[in-house]
Amino acid sequence: MEYPESYELVFQEPAAADDVVVVRRTQRAGPGGCPVYEDDTGIVRAEISERGDVRMLASGGHQALSSPAAARARR
Repeated sequence: MEYPESYELVFQEPAAADDVVVVRRTQRAGPGGCPVYEDDTGIVRAEISERGDVRMLASGGHQALSSPAAARARR
């Protein structure tokens, strides 16, 4: 299976503009065996399946994880 190099994760908040975070594939695999993607800061981390299912992963303690409204592959 070939996975995209990067995704745009779109987070929606009420009464605010969408927040788009670009994450890039790392060499790590998540608990489900799919690639782990992270942003340039290493704070936003997600495992993304070949179907585009997103599982957010904590990068530190006391993190409140939100699921994105959409994940768009960047080719």
